[in-house]
Amino acid sequence: MADNGMAQAGAAPHVVVVGGGVAGLAAAFFLRDEPVRVTVLESAARLGGQLSVSELAGVVIDEGAESTYARRPKTARLLKAAGLEDRVVAAGTKSMALWSGGQLRPPLDRQFMGVPCDMDELAKSGVLSEAGVARARQDLTLEQAGREGDVSVAELVAGRLGQEVVDRLVDPFLSDAYFGRADELSFEATLTPLVGASRRRASLAEAAGALLPDPPPPGQAPTTGISTLVGGIGSLPQVLADGLLAASPGSAVRTGATVSRLERRGDGWRVSVDGAAGPEHLEADAVILAVPAAPAGRLLGRLSGTAGATTALAEIPYAGSVIITLAFPRRALEGLRALGFSGYRVPAVDGRALKVVTFSTMKWPHLAGEVDIVRCQAGGSGGEDLLERDDADLVALAAAEVAEVTGVRAAPLATRVSRWGGAVPQYTVGHLERVRRIRAGVAEQAGLAVCGGAYDGVGVGQCVASALKAAEEVLGGLRTQAPAASA
Repeated sequence: MADNGMAQAGAAPHVVVVGGGVAGLAAAFFLRDEPVRVTVLESAARLGGQLSVSELAGVVIDEGAESTYARRPKTARLLKAAGLEDRVVAAGTKSMALWSGGQLRPPLDRQFMGVPCDMDELAKSGVLSEAGVARARQDLTLEQAGREGDVSVAELVAGRLGQEVVDRLVDPFLSDAYFGRADELSFEATLTPLVGASRRRASLAEAAGALLPDPPPPGQAPTTGISTLVGGIGSLPQVLADGLLAASPGSAVRTGATVSRLERRGDGWRVSVDGAAGPEHLEADAVILAVPAAPAGRLLGRLSGTAGATTALAEIPYAGSVIITLAFPRRALEGLRALGFSGYRVPAVDGRALKVVTFSTMKWPHLAGEVDIVRCQAGGSGGEDLLERDDADLVALAAAEVAEVTGVRAAPLATRVSRWGGAVPQYTVGHLERVRRIRAGVAEQAGLAVCGGAYDGVGVGQCVASALKAAEEVLGGLRTQAPAASA
């Protein structure tokens, strides 16, 4: 069945966005006031991808990603345009402690993305052994080593500061931010701010210190910009979809619509869709692929000139994760409030199932009430086997490990298990070169753009920035060509 509203001369150009996660919906939202008609196609039964929100023990709380950096210009622009400025809530308790060697240890004040800046503070923290601290101090006297090409985070950081710094400080940070491991992830793609700084400074510790923000004025608490939304970050996708449809009545957002094929049709595109009503074909002047690497590669694979991009997409691995959320009586966790932590990270070398634990109702003041919510993150690269365990096992495991750290022995009032299989792209060594090859191949296809977590960052804000870039690319192309002829 052909699209009744196919692109025609004189009609508004038609942009098809493949993927209804936050990147695809943000790209569509950015196009809402432009002279185009947008169709968003999502294969799943709901919008949002890894952003999802539901109620637990009377508290509406995220199941997937829970925060963003609301001060980033592109994120701030999106939230303002979507009318969400009044729903932005900054984290109240920001510091993540470290459960290391059987003790809950305060975070280092002077560190950047897990890389310590102050060796005396590192020694006092007790996180590293005496030998580990002595090895870390060598970074201050080692000659600056040049490097050719990308290397793993572990290789570079261990070479400067020693393996204990990798295991006890940097790897837990990467597990939290990227669901990955330091010996696999790319230094240039994950600790990106340190890349340039490390070339300008003699030591890695000095480079990290140069990137720390200025201290706040006396009496003012430091801020990180980490924020969420009242109603959860998982409420953002529907707001974006509603905003698109309200501003652009000719546009559409569809779920249960799987794009099976992408073909060039003259100056435009034919998008083949499998939906509840059977197969159909949409004609489009431009297409934005906002899907993970594997489906993007399948759709590009039939196009001429995209072999390099398709190969590069196939080289991006993904890791799965599981979030176990526990609701406790408020009095059960009362003693933790005095510590002032938003949660804690656990080094993988300690062999625990949980990698990150967040005290959600302490981190987000607007959630405070009669219950305390504890969010437990497990899985990630090398730990996907946990996703195969049943809910009861995971809840028991999480409750036991939380009890060991916090001393809380009360049984949870309510629990929730959220599995995210193969959800997080892994920026392994060579990732930036792969992205370069992907973008070069896509650039050869007029009216085609890509966006999402597979390319320039896995966070919500980075996906938004990627979406804006894709929207601007297709708009620029549409301004220089006539609408696609009907087929």
